[in-house]
Amino acid sequence: MTVRVRKAVFPVGGLGTRFLPATKAMPKEMLPVVDKPLIQYAVEEAIAAGIEHFIFVTGHGKTAIEDHFDSNTNLERLLQKDGKTDLLNFLKDCTLDSGKISYTRQSEPKGLGHAVWCARDLVGDEPFAVLLPDDLFHAKTPCLKQMVDEYPKTAGNLVAIEDVPEDQTSRYGILSLSSDDGKLVKVNGMVEKPAPGTAPSRCAILGRYILSPEIFSELNKQKTGAKGEIQLTDAMAETLDRVPFHGMRVEGKRFDCGNKIGFLMANIEYALDRPDLAEEFKAALKNLTF
Repeated sequence: MTVRVRKAVFPVGGLGTRFLPATKAMPKEMLPVVDKPLIQYAVEEAIAAGIEHFIFVTGHGKTAIEDHFDSNTNLERLLQKDGKTDLLNFLKDCTLDSGKISYTRQSEPKGLGHAVWCARDLVGDEPFAVLLPDDLFHAKTPCLKQMVDEYPKTAGNLVAIEDVPEDQTSRYGILSLSSDDGKLVKVNGMVEKPAPGTAPSRCAILGRYILSPEIFSELNKQKTGAKGEIQLTDAMAETLDRVPFHGMRVEGKRFDCGNKIGFLMANIEYALDRPDLAEEFKAALKNLTF
């Protein structure tokens, strides 16, 4: 029987301090890449992968995310009246149907593992996806769709991975491998942000996961790890003896929009990919003086 992945968790409770002052009053997930907020790219990726239930783990000051995915009848009427059909359709694409979206609060930032744990009752006893909006994937086939298509072969836990330079391994959760066929790797261990020179491989975990509900049995223990936080990688490591664990090299280009350079590069890439903007934007770039 094929196991379906129907639910996705979006941990969006972070403070976004690296983008202050822009994020003082606006969630970092609402920062726009061209004209669409990061969180919408993540939701659209989930929709393309067949996700039916969208679970947002929010925190203080995140109501703009809820408003973004809600309907705005006054604005829709105004656009309809002015004949701005394209904008009206664009606005409707941002709206998630009632019953498909849930919100739960993370009372304080205790780490990614804690954020995922906060969604336990909404997820229930089935495999689920986790998408970190900071990681933006520009790919012909959306990242999570690639993973969902591969998941029947692996089950258990499946994470998106990328081979990073050795001097950058200390920035990521790094996998220890028992096998590697070029696309899929089988995992026998992992370490969160290893000290320089100690990483077991260069395979870094990216911000896309498909997880077995067994992960909650470990997260329930509320064990803290690096930075005194409840780490998702630690919980996955604790299930290695009973849950299959694989990493998948996904096709496409990843932008780390959690840092300013990655965010700026994503704006350039996505603007150049837009038929309505590309030529004018190229001309504007050529006029810049460096």
